Amino acid sequence: VQLQASGGGLVQAGGSLRLSCVVRGRTVSSYDMGWFRQAPGKGREFVGTITRSGSTVYSGDSVKDRFTISRDNPKNTVYLQMNSLKPEDTAVYYCAAAVSGGTNYNFWGQGTQVTVSS
Repeated sequence: VQLQASGGGLVQAGGSLRLSCVVRGRTVSSYDMGWFRQAPGKGREFVGTITRSGSTVYSGDSVKDRFTISRDNPKNTVYLQMNSLKPEDTAVYYCAAAVSGGTNYNFWGQGTQVTVSS
């Protein structure tokens, strides 16, 4: 299984970006798909997940109501729509796939850089 994340870039505060994660090797609906991020000098942070059943869970107030995770089964792709971006959202964003659910993610994408300027 391979995951390929894309869509990062440089955006001004208040702007939007949509990240994509293409799954190759198995159907995306076979996994719970998570998004994570890692800011410079910080540990990896959970952003949110979309389960195999299509339910979504987000990390909390830092992204709630601004970020949305969705899935396109025919395209085998998961998206992270990010609105009202803030400088503190600057990070490398990763997608990951969990075979059995929970917090054990088995496969990871390569990461895509998001930089939000003030």
